[in-house]
Amino acid sequence: YQRRVHGEFVVSFMALSGVFIVAAKRTAFGAFGGKLAKVSPTELAVSASQAALASCGLDPARVSSCVMGNVIQSSGDAIYLARHVALKSGMAISTPALTVNRLCGSGFQSLVTAASDIRAGEAEIVLAGGTENMSMSPFVMRDGRFGTPFGSDLKLACSLTEGLTDAFCKTPMAITAENLAVKYGLTRRQCDEHGALSQARYFAALEAGVFKAEIAPVTVKGKKGAEEAFATDEHPRRSTADDLARLGPVFKKDGTVTAGNASGICDGAAALVVAGEAALAKNNLKPLARIVSWGVCGVEPSLMGIGPVPAIQMALARANLKLSQMDLIEVNEAFAAQFLAVAKELSLPMERTNVNGGAISVGHPLAASGSRIVTHLTHELRRKNLKYAVGSACIGGGQGIAVVLERCD
Repeated sequence: YQRRVHGEFVVSFMALSGVFIVAAKRTAFGAFGGKLAKVSPTELAVSASQAALASCGLDPARVSSCVMGNVIQSSGDAIYLARHVALKSGMAISTPALTVNRLCGSGFQSLVTAASDIRAGEAEIVLAGGTENMSMSPFVMRDGRFGTPFGSDLKLACSLTEGLTDAFCKTPMAITAENLAVKYGLTRRQCDEHGALSQARYFAALEAGVFKAEIAPVTVKGKKGAEEAFATDEHPRRSTADDLARLGPVFKKDGTVTAGNASGICDGAAALVVAGEAALAKNNLKPLARIVSWGVCGVEPSLMGIGPVPAIQMALARANLKLSQMDLIEVNEAFAAQFLAVAKELSLPMERTNVNGGAISVGHPLAASGSRIVTHLTHELRRKNLKYAVGSACIGGGQGIAVVLERCD
């Protein structure tokens, strides 16, 4: 991938020969208003982080830095999120922490930031991840802090709706998918068929025990107040294309986007332990996957869903690899129309793409999704004894991000 800089096309990237994922865990994802609705994004991240650290046997005090993605800041303590995750996960008081927000790419960005810090010699081991509680998104009242004129009618605004609308191009995220459907000639039936495929692939993987290695149970209170372990994604629904065809379009008359072929509004977190090569032997860590390269780029905001195309091309070019060499490909399913546009543009092989379902079935807790995808790819490469994988996501506002991984022996 070439980027124009001061009028010149340049390719510049140093191969990542020694940055590794040594642990990767996630919570199961809760449905909107579901079992995780009252668990703060901080606590969700702590659960995933503690599980990741325990799985590789690492003393939290050995972690150099904590980088966490979070978008909505839906809880009262969310401005402290990364710092609180670090401290509650047992890291030293001296450990620095950073919360990052690249919208739906925040989980991927936490990994990129971690790898960059290690490359720069700023850290040896980094805890990276993403977390979101969309159920906690508050209603807000604006213009009331300094008094209100007599007779004024103050209204509550839904922060979630506001966040899912790009004010720059005055376009809801779903309409950007509708725009892609028009541009790429996608039909409602094709979108419903993909929504059903995502669900079918998810349930096939669930029944085969594919997700057991990546999911760490979260303790929640059940309906009668007793504590229970939450360890299975709550959003997936067994559906056929005919089932989904019965749902009406939400954002555009005769449009393609419905509740059944769009990503689920969900709650959840994922965390990864990333280490430099020198830190492996020093801390007796086993590398699971190597971070090969990444790509981040901008695209037209009203077509934001196409972002994975140039991002994947950039990440592959930086690694001197081809799409045909990727054994596993993940494109975050923000919307079926968006995914299908990316698949069409890149001629993605569906037998290697989102093989165990995607965000339409699993759900899309914004900042957590990138970390979930990397976590899943890390374990799936090892489970199937495959070599390369690329994960990607579109980003509201018009961006794309992708990361290439290589399985370690």
